[in-house]
Amino acid sequence: MKVLITGANGFVGYYVTKLLLEKGYQVIATGRGDCRLPFSKEHLFSYYEMDFTDIVSVKQVFEKTMPGIVIHSGAISKPDECELNKEKAWNINVQGTINLLREAENLKSFFLFVSTDFVFDGEKGMYREEDIPLPVNYYGETKLAAEKKVLAYPYFWSIVRTVLVYGKPLTGRDNLLTIVKNKLEKGEEYSVVNDQVRTPTYVVDLAQGIFSVIEKKAEGIFHISGEDVTTPYEMACKTAVLLGLDVGLIKEVTASSFSQPAMRPPKTGFNVQKAKSVLGYHPVSFDEGLRKTFSEKD
Repeated sequence: MKVLITGANGFVGYYVTKLLLEKGYQVIATGRGDCRLPFSKEHLFSYYEMDFTDIVSVKQVFEKTMPGIVIHSGAISKPDECELNKEKAWNINVQGTINLLREAENLKSFFLFVSTDFVFDGEKGMYREEDIPLPVNYYGETKLAAEKKVLAYPYFWSIVRTVLVYGKPLTGRDNLLTIVKNKLEKGEEYSVVNDQVRTPTYVVDLAQGIFSVIEKKAEGIFHISGEDVTTPYEMACKTAVLLGLDVGLIKEVTASSFSQPAMRPPKTGFNVQKAKSVLGYHPVSFDEGLRKTFSEKD
């Protein structure tokens, strides 16, 4: 089965591509710009430059590759950038999804959309799939609008929501843990919020969850995250301790001390019971994920 992945050059895209290739799937990786993935151009792997905000670009790639499964992980995911560039955010996160859905529908492909905990307002926390979304920023609004388009897709579909993904960034940008390492190794102070609650997700677990959805052809919404409830500040401190860096350089702050364009939901985190029972999903603990992030092995 051919699987087309958007955002394949990114953090999550790399891990999903790697796992699918290991499992024997034919992967059509797509992204903007040149391929940054280290996989050889074997019969199972190909890369196409594709701008999913351009319907002509999408149509050309779909007609050439004919994917049976589409994993849409590409997005503009920085909340402040979305808040400051709303037209761009809508075009990428919503219109881009619409473009992909149209071409997927022509092929009756299984469509899997990667979404976020930021579709919720963060007042309750430990959200289940059936909880009512209510975004507090424009990033969340665009992801929710895209989810609604996926819900209307006439063939098989799934939405995988996730929370604060961390791990070893073999491609794509740094995440909280690697930013902490880089800052503290330079002797720089780093301010981290301690009044936002999350259930952070180890990137390998997220890739495995996405793979399980595909393998089981599981339709519907699935919450894929870790189970440990923690704050970014606590994550940063544990990172420093593990690496033997100066914890004193990490400054505990509240969200109100930052003048950020986009609000953040104060308390998200997921109940992953549905994923455990339907998909056989079993995430590692945060401590184990932290160790794996900085281990020598990929």
